[in-house]
Amino acid sequence: MSQDRQDTAPILEIRDLKIALPEGSDRPFALDGLSLRVNPGEIVCMVGESGSGKSLSAGAVMRLLPEPHVYVADGSIHFEGDDLLAKSEAEMRGIRGNRISMIFQEPMTALNPQKTVGWQIDEVLKLHMPAKRAERRKHALDMLARVQIPDPESAYNAYPHQISGGQRQRVMIAMALALSPRLMIADEPTTALDVTTQLQILKLIRELQREDGAGILFITHDFGVVAEIADHVVVLRHGEVVEQGPAAQVLNDPRHPYTQALIASVPDLAPPAPKPLSDSPVVLKGTGLKKTFAARGGLLTGKRKAVTAVKDLSFALRRGETLGVVGESGSGKTTVSRLVTRLLEADSGAVELDGADLLACTPAQMRAMRKNIQMVFQDPMASLNPRKRVVDLIAQGPIVHGANPAEARENARELLELVELSPAAANRFPHEFSGGQRQRIGIARALALEPKVIVADEPVSALDVSVQAQVLKLLADLRDRMNLSLLFVTHDLRVAAQLCDSVIVMQKGEIVESGTAAEVFTNPQHPYTQTLMSSIPGRDWTPPVRNTDAA
Repeated sequence: MSQDRQDTAPILEIRDLKIALPEGSDRPFALDGLSLRVNPGEIVCMVGESGSGKSLSAGAVMRLLPEPHVYVADGSIHFEGDDLLAKSEAEMRGIRGNRISMIFQEPMTALNPQKTVGWQIDEVLKLHMPAKRAERRKHALDMLARVQIPDPESAYNAYPHQISGGQRQRVMIAMALALSPRLMIADEPTTALDVTTQLQILKLIRELQREDGAGILFITHDFGVVAEIADHVVVLRHGEVVEQGPAAQVLNDPRHPYTQALIASVPDLAPPAPKPLSDSPVVLKGTGLKKTFAARGGLLTGKRKAVTAVKDLSFALRRGETLGVVGESGSGKTTVSRLVTRLLEADSGAVELDGADLLACTPAQMRAMRKNIQMVFQDPMASLNPRKRVVDLIAQGPIVHGANPAEARENARELLELVELSPAAANRFPHEFSGGQRQRIGIARALALEPKVIVADEPVSALDVSVQAQVLKLLADLRDRMNLSLLFVTHDLRVAAQLCDSVIVMQKGEIVESGTAAEVFTNPQHPYTQTLMSSIPGRDWTPPVRNTDAA
């Protein structure tokens, strides 16, 4: 995993970088004196909490900061000896995507919703690859296959909203890898991916590093990924480097209290002792659910095959229970979450909430029932109205259901504190928050109506480990205090092990294994479950400290 840093000339060298924030921000500099090197064939992982300045450092290297409001105030950035800050915009266009590529954190906002996946990959290739269209198309399909997209031809012809969140992230990775860049900046590249694909992508990144001598600047909050891939680790807090060094030293013998606290927040793979739930009533029940997405396409986009996303699926969720739904991207997890909330119409089957079949409800009846079943979405930026202030987004549900607007807004401010955001954030807009902060807003919005069931689709995937630990503890406390039931969709098996009482494992729309979390994680029976467990990044790494609150 770790190796001594090489003495060769660095691909990327950042010295004393300062990035200024607009007046009125919580601090004057997003980054205050960042220095790091990325050598040929080296993977440098930058870790830290949401808002620590990790993504802005990547934006500075790519020259994609939102100037003039956020700008480089001091320091230097050199790529292969060239000063990037002195380059013209035309020169940077020749470098971006070709010699330096970037995988962005939120694929749904980075991909054009009006263009097919194939068109967008081809756009990158046309700019930098002197080849005919047929050759570019073959190269694009090869890249989609290389990042383990199940049906490359279908994905090539699809629009971003027609593929799963994990597959969108893989498309971004395929675009970044397409031209074998000298430096790749990966901003949370495996956040939306299931464990088997994570392992495949990390292997791909290592191959690029070895074959081409590429340098990788890898931004992540997942210490399992750090343990799997990093040569060197840089720990950021509030824009300042608090610790950096070889990965083995930082992971196994962290010196700074903040690093120790972050590592202590990594969820344990050993589930806690199961609690008795057999006498609790069933609050949400799915029976014989089936959903097939019809074949689509036309002359310009090509034909996409029909996909059976869910096949004859049944489950039972008891009061006070957390039922985890785990499996690879495209296994049908998110489709299940949307069927039970009737954001998608099932082809057949039933979903009963306290005995009432949601699938048989009229639209008016369903509006009334939504108070009892709320959802936290996977992609917070796509699910929050960008034109509404946060306080109005959270208060909207209670107001629709008859609450006093002033009281609803006051409760919204209290919920912001509950999810570790300042009440002062209430009057800001979604785009003014980091990805992790936006996810916390989504959780607060779901809690506002005090529902009986929360359907959570990857609710902590965008959060750093310390906030993740706080939110998981919050969800568990709310579940126990309010006798709340959670249907928890996740690809993070560490999270599932710690939060879920029971687990169903899905593969290609079907349940292949189910049982208590202790049974499934301690002694998996199905070969697919065994593969998932063996693919967890950093599985063999044991954090040296646990149960410490993040500083």
